[in-house]
Formats: sequence, structure tokens, C-alpha cells
Amino acid sequence: MTEAVDVRAESPLQDEVATLLRQSDLVAPRLYPGEYRRPITPESLAKPDTHLLVARIVGKAVGLCAVFERGAGEVELKRMIVDVEARGQGVGMALMRAVEAKAQRLGADVILLEVGVRNTEARSLYRRAGFTDREPFSPYQPSPISLFMEKNI
Repeated sequence: MTEAVDVRAESPLQDEVATLLRQSDLVAPRLYPGEYRRPITPESLAKPDTHLLVARIVGKAVGLCAVFERGAGEVELKRMIVDVEARGQGVGMALMRAVEAKAQRLGADVILLEVGVRNTEARSLYRRAGFTDREPFSPYQPSPISLFMEKNI
């Protein structure tokens, strides 16, 4: 039996968040060549316009993502991470539902994201969640390693 996934907004300044971010940083080199990599730290997520959503199973942090307020009815989803041991348990979709709910509470009607073209698992999750391809959005420029997506809510 799969345990329920609980997703809530939490402070990024905790060890479990740092551990998940380090896990993401270990995967990043195969997805993004050096000049394209942009590390994210718990401290960089501790801003008023940034909302960290943490997924937990039986109290253990097993995933996270950040929602950045962009204004003009838009939010940006960044750094979706699911612990390798928790994959296949619905963590990614639980996070996606929480992102949509958070975006609506913030008054947004569009969720934007950028994903690496090599990150096939994430791209598949985003498509299942209703995201479609779009042109790059500010501050991004067209890139051979990035795909840009959006979802109207």
C-alpha cells in the first residue's frame, strides 16, 4: 500500500530541503552543461515572492518545488525534485496539484516553467499535468537545451 503524500508550503531553511537540493545538483550535470547550470540554495529560496512546497510521506521530505511570483497573473515553477527512492508513488503529481492550488491562491492564471530537453521524466510529468509548449519567457532566451512550457489555470 502506498502512503499518502502530504504537500505544504514550508521554510526552505531546513536540512531536508538542503538534502533534496543537493540530490538535484548531482543530477544537473547530465541534464545541463556547465554554463547553463544555475544552482539553487535554501537561502536563495527564502524570499517573500518565493513559495517552497514540500512533499512528505509519513513525515519524511520526499520532494519539493518552488513557485516564484512573477506578477501580471503569472507564476513560475522551478526546481521540481522527487527523491529517487520515492518515485512512482505519486509525489510529482501531488506537487503539481499543490502548485496549481498555490498559483490560484496567488491570483495567477498562468504557470510557466523551463525544463531541460534531456529531462524526459519531468517533461512527461508536466505534459500529464496539462502543460503545453510555448516560446521562451523573460528573462530566458532560446536555448538548445531548454524547453519552455505553460499551463492556463
